[in-house]
Amino acid sequence: MKQILEELYQHKTLSKVEANKILHQIATGVYNHSQLASFLSVFIMRPITLEELQGFREALLELCMPVDLSAYNPMDLCGTGGDGKNTFNISTLTSFIVAGAGIPVAKHGNYGVSSISGSSNVLEQMGIVFTADEQKLQMQLEKANICFLHAPLFHPAMRYVAPVRKEMKVKTFFNMLGPLVNPARPKIQMVGVFSLALQRMYQYLFQAEQDMQYNIVYDLDGFDELSLIGTCRTINPKGEQLLTAADFDMEPTKYEDLHGGDTLEEAAKIFLDILEGKGTEAQNKVVLANAALAIQTYHPERSLTMALAQAKSSLFEGKALNALQILKDLS
Repeated sequence: MKQILEELYQHKTLSKVEANKILHQIATGVYNHSQLASFLSVFIMRPITLEELQGFREALLELCMPVDLSAYNPMDLCGTGGDGKNTFNISTLTSFIVAGAGIPVAKHGNYGVSSISGSSNVLEQMGIVFTADEQKLQMQLEKANICFLHAPLFHPAMRYVAPVRKEMKVKTFFNMLGPLVNPARPKIQMVGVFSLALQRMYQYLFQAEQDMQYNIVYDLDGFDELSLIGTCRTINPKGEQLLTAADFDMEPTKYEDLHGGDTLEEAAKIFLDILEGKGTEAQNKVVLANAALAIQTYHPERSLTMALAQAKSSLFEGKALNALQILKDLS
């Protein structure tokens, strides 16, 4: 690691092969916490290159425990996190609304690192017990139309990095990798990212994959999801578009409307309130807009208006809440 760090400190970058090899070495536990923290810090101080991201991604997929859910053709809704906005769990709520609307979801997620509550935190608080058992996950998709893939169960290589990330409490390149390493390898994804540069990298990676349906979302106000505060830029196989609240026939929201709480208990209460139909107008608007875009990602032939109507039916008729309750019972 000493030689690697010295070269990186001299502003050199890693090739795809080098990045792959280093992550494989990290997975064997050969580096101590100080070395790992130093290595992660390099990519906080400067942008990651496409080759580095590709190498790290390929290594994690090679090392992960795969799961076959292809019979259900599920989609993933996963954000990179790391936008520093401390919003409520928008992508996780969106996942249940989408599942309630009849679209199978295999959501990949983890504990929060730079925020109060990641998707794993809030679902654990809801009583969900995580599993890596393929048959159980298939049953959850069959009955609840959603399953949750808790990243540490499928990426044993991460066990050496997890405590370092927890201590650092800032976003690292592992945030960038999260949506790219779903062990089910879904062919349909709506992904939120925290920068325009990363949005371009994701576009390059998804374009290289055969038959991939995707929407890569970056809110120009700095969010890794549609916030409805201002303008959001999305990229899909057909091109790029700019979306605002007006595209959903809604009024804009305000940043303070999206606060996710200061404790895990508060975050869980907001989560359940929204699914039970007790969310604020702003909270409902944001999750519905994100769900509409996700539904359109799965069914590109549908208009946003049609997709939004499906999302409203799922949330306000209790279908999304029912999906959560079934998943909880099955877990």
